[in-house]
Amino acid sequence: MTKFTQNLGKRLASIQIGSVRYNDPWTQVVIIGFVCFCSVGMFSALGGLGAGGTQDPQLADTANGVLYGCFAIMGIFAGSVNNMLGPRLTLCIGTMGYSLYVGGLWAHQVHGNRWFFILAGGILGITAALLWSAQGAIMMSYPLEKDKGRAFSVFWAIFQLGNLIGSSIALGIEANSTLPGVSTGVYIAFLIIMLTSIATSWLILPPHLVIRSDGSLVELEDALTPREEIRQFVVLFKDWRMLALFPMFFASNYFYAYQGAIVTYFFNGRTRALSALTQGLGAIIGALFIGFCLDKMPFKRRTRSLVGVGIVFILACIVWGGGLGLQVQYTRATPHTPWDWTDGAAVGPIILIAAYYVGDAAYQGLAYYTMSAITNDPFKLARMAGYYKGVQSAGSAVSYGMDAVKTAYLTEHLVSWIMILVSLPLCAFVLYHVRETNYDVEKTIHVEEVAPEQVGGAAMPKGHHADVSHVVENDDQKEIGDSKVLSV
Repeated sequence: MTKFTQNLGKRLASIQIGSVRYNDPWTQVVIIGFVCFCSVGMFSALGGLGAGGTQDPQLADTANGVLYGCFAIMGIFAGSVNNMLGPRLTLCIGTMGYSLYVGGLWAHQVHGNRWFFILAGGILGITAALLWSAQGAIMMSYPLEKDKGRAFSVFWAIFQLGNLIGSSIALGIEANSTLPGVSTGVYIAFLIIMLTSIATSWLILPPHLVIRSDGSLVELEDALTPREEIRQFVVLFKDWRMLALFPMFFASNYFYAYQGAIVTYFFNGRTRALSALTQGLGAIIGALFIGFCLDKMPFKRRTRSLVGVGIVFILACIVWGGGLGLQVQYTRATPHTPWDWTDGAAVGPIILIAAYYVGDAAYQGLAYYTMSAITNDPFKLARMAGYYKGVQSAGSAVSYGMDAVKTAYLTEHLVSWIMILVSLPLCAFVLYHVRETNYDVEKTIHVEEVAPEQVGGAAMPKGHHADVSHVVENDDQKEIGDSKVLSV
């Protein structure tokens, strides 16, 4: 199996059509986007339906609490697992839990089976941590520094396109339905799409076969030894920047439980499907916007980063302030018949939920950009991504726990908003201390410095080539061009 995957990677890395290389970072970002399109995107579409499309928010909260609790624990170690297994195997394992989770929803819908749904949530928590650590390492380390904001935009837009299409599928199935929840057909459609992500994950290249447009290699090593990984794992937790970013990471998914709860409260089944579609649109808009700001504003990196923090802060104030205006009108005890999209009262809340996801994408993009500004090393970024998702999932577990015990909607709203506002100044503090570039302090190797066999015959960017100097073996010497060096 190992030999097969190595040969597959080399063959894929050698593919070039015109100026487009398979081993270009942008190609890899697009592929990882489609892996998440078929797995996490479909999962997000289910979440956008409210309570996973069921009419039992407490069961969904329990399953999600278990999911994010397991995710939080596994997330801390997921980066190290990725660094030892490599991104392709890590991604393959990581995608498997999503289809199992949908199977659990389907089993509950058909047979009322609660325990299997909760178990599937726990398994998904473990596998999702692996997927996101590999995804984070690829998205943050493969591109050039000047492209990292837009790399997030491309990934997030493709991933959320999965949410958008998944929601469209649900909307098409549910359009003429008057049921309070979603039908079995939605789960079957999602399950089939999710299963394709398992195969797609093997199309990702390991870092040593990826070559940037400036001729630099992402990393010569494909994986680290367990001993080295353990040592570097300990170093991560001594980094003051990880402590400073803890509130941001904790808050970054905290609001999903609240938003899912009010979607279930406000809308019937088909309107939830429509809302999920607009959420996907909002997330794509937010991702494209923040990526452009972080990469294309005419300032140095530190200034761009700090302006980006200010933009996200203002956006959070506007969107969550609007949400507060709606939330003070309702409590859990307020009698309410779920709105259909034909009800005029549903329009404002649908727009508000979409706006929440514009802000969410911008906030997530800023978090990823902050980590990628700290280092370009794929192994370090895998650990950071795992830490990020682990802490993020701990926040999610707490928030779903709050919602499961029927905490007041207003309390959930205010806690979510305040945590966002508190975390952003700490993020700005970290960004204030980033270097304008890490190329000067981190070892960067170009293809001209390595022999062809070290990059496995990978396609080269225009104007670059591996060291193909004529080599002649002569006893204890090698003649390379006109120079002679001792053979090693």
